[in-house]
Amino acid sequence: MPNVPGVFNRPPSALCHTEFAEVQKVFRLVAVILLLVAGPALAQDKPVNIRPDLAEVTVPTPDGPARIARIQDNANELSGEWARTSRACPPFCVQPMSPAEGVTTIGELELLEMLQDPEVVVMDSRTPEWFANGSIPGAVNVPYTQVIDYLGELGCEPDFDGWDCAAPKRVALFCNGNWCGQSPTAIRNMIEAGYPADHISYYRGGMQAWRLLGLTVTHD
Repeated sequence: MPNVPGVFNRPPSALCHTEFAEVQKVFRLVAVILLLVAGPALAQDKPVNIRPDLAEVTVPTPDGPARIARIQDNANELSGEWARTSRACPPFCVQPMSPAEGVTTIGELELLEMLQDPEVVVMDSRTPEWFANGSIPGAVNVPYTQVIDYLGELGCEPDFDGWDCAAPKRVALFCNGNWCGQSPTAIRNMIEAGYPADHISYYRGGMQAWRLLGLTVTHD
């Protein structure tokens, strides 16, 4: 077989220092290219669970069971309306941790449990146009301006002094976020009308926190 001249036709001991350095450069370049190509794919392959042991939940809705999970794109970011940080105050002022004494403030995990409980009513207190642009699956739209009219659906009965709420349902209310006063206003109005505060939960993070976690939103 004829001997073809070149670096790879000579034993390693015959490689000069310059030639060996060139080979190392080639291997380094190939390694960098492979990392650049595979890096994003590897990052996006990482699962995005709700909890380490919980990838999704199923909740009842008027249209049938709905799946709630998180967006699996590791590079996903908020944009547009939900990325804003500096809405004018008033009216979009920071809300207290609890809107009224006796009300329980909850987070996403507690809300997910309540959404799966058929005995609990989760209420989106925002106006209809907000609700139509995306809400939490399983929530019913009861605008904060109409919440008193809805008390009959929550176990209360009208009486001469207002409402008799002797057998109230457990409820959870939310709106756009911790800068939104719609659900706090609804909660205070409910309590003033006679609804027991200890049957009310407040998801303070609202839609902005829900979207920040990449959780499922209706109409998205």
